[in-house]
Amino acid sequence: MDLLSLVRLARKNWMLIFLSLIISLSAALVVTANMPPKYVATISMLFSSHDKQGAFSPAYQVGTLSQGVQSYASLLTSRRLISQVTTGEDIPRLQANITAEVVPGTLLLRAMVNDTDPARAASLANALGTKFAGLIEQIERPTPTSRPTVKVTVVDKAEIPKEPVSPVPMLNILVALMVAMVAALGSLILRERLDTTIKSFDVLQRTSRSSTLGIIGYERDARRHPLIVRRSGRSSRAEAFRSLRTNLQFIGVDRQPKSLVITSCLPNEGKSSTSSNLAITLAQAGWRVLLVDGDLRRPRIPDYLGIEGGTGLTDVLIGKARLDDVIQTWGEPRLYVLPSGQTPPNPSELLGSQGMRQVLDQLVRDYDIVIFDAPPLLPVTDAATLAAICDGVMLVARYGKTRQEHILRAAEQLSSINARIVGTVLNFVPAKSSGYGYGYGYGSESKPKADKNVPATV
Repeated sequence: MDLLSLVRLARKNWMLIFLSLIISLSAALVVTANMPPKYVATISMLFSSHDKQGAFSPAYQVGTLSQGVQSYASLLTSRRLISQVTTGEDIPRLQANITAEVVPGTLLLRAMVNDTDPARAASLANALGTKFAGLIEQIERPTPTSRPTVKVTVVDKAEIPKEPVSPVPMLNILVALMVAMVAALGSLILRERLDTTIKSFDVLQRTSRSSTLGIIGYERDARRHPLIVRRSGRSSRAEAFRSLRTNLQFIGVDRQPKSLVITSCLPNEGKSSTSSNLAITLAQAGWRVLLVDGDLRRPRIPDYLGIEGGTGLTDVLIGKARLDDVIQTWGEPRLYVLPSGQTPPNPSELLGSQGMRQVLDQLVRDYDIVIFDAPPLLPVTDAATLAAICDGVMLVARYGKTRQEHILRAAEQLSSINARIVGTVLNFVPAKSSGYGYGYGYGSESKPKADKNVPATV
């Protein structure tokens, strides 16, 4: 993930990141307030050895002695020494609170004692220095009666510390904020990697292996008014469908589709609203357009357009009605609509019949383009049946809901019947961030209300 994608992801989930920072800040303050303060008392000791005259000198045999200072430092935490300073259960605690370090290039050894009581820390450090000097003199005697070869001198006694070394409120807060930021961004990146829903047109293009012809945005009142003819067509969705119309005209000059199936992978992805609005924009451009409700299972076009759908395509296919008698006109300029009619028991067989091919042949002769609103592609085979006899298929994907694996399965299914995918449409796209946005909204297609501001059947 590049920096720009990370910034977009953080911008998309800024509320979650902010909440994580607030929680971590609160936790850091609570933990800091409940942490007992710790004080450090430091004592410095100098090692010296005999010179040639027999006196103690730190400069004599410095090279040899300095190599052993590190070994002496380990004696500071030995049980033998600490048992001379304290007894019982305090021995392990004091061992854990002693830190020894050798000053590089010198014979100085510093011992630091941590404790919650500053006076006790200083007292333990001074006692430790005294006992340590005695232990070294005892160890460094060749014989019990000879003088020691190494001497330890306390240079700086430990003083009572005035300020605690921990907790450090600002450090704790900064660490907590950094951990919260890393954890929040890490979880967001992981979720983004695991999320396979379609959220950009380039992912849709790459997955479907076809061009994305339209990006249809979200409008707050689009559920109540799904058609773009309201407000005289002056809306962002209306402009998006005009752009879709333009792109559709240029998908193939020599292979301009006369019959187009519009479908989706699963229900509630916006295929019916896309079919209706694309038909309207084509009619507004002067095309002679026929919108066919090819969803014989759950027809939606009559609900969108506010027309009677009781008689239609199924009645023509079974010979109960003539084609001219069931085609209705809608709006101005005229849009021709063929409802689905009565729900048959065998929709797939009816759509794949020879009678359907004859009806389609007649329709493409009479109209500039025939648009079929087909059922979802993956649950049933109706859309694939129509796609096999039509010139092209337009696949509608819903932002944040349609998954990449759904698009792959749909594309494979259409490819297996040699259907031509003319392009895809990314629907319900929010208006935020880089023109695509990050949330989506206006509900399903179930039972849409006909727009009262639009003329009904003429």
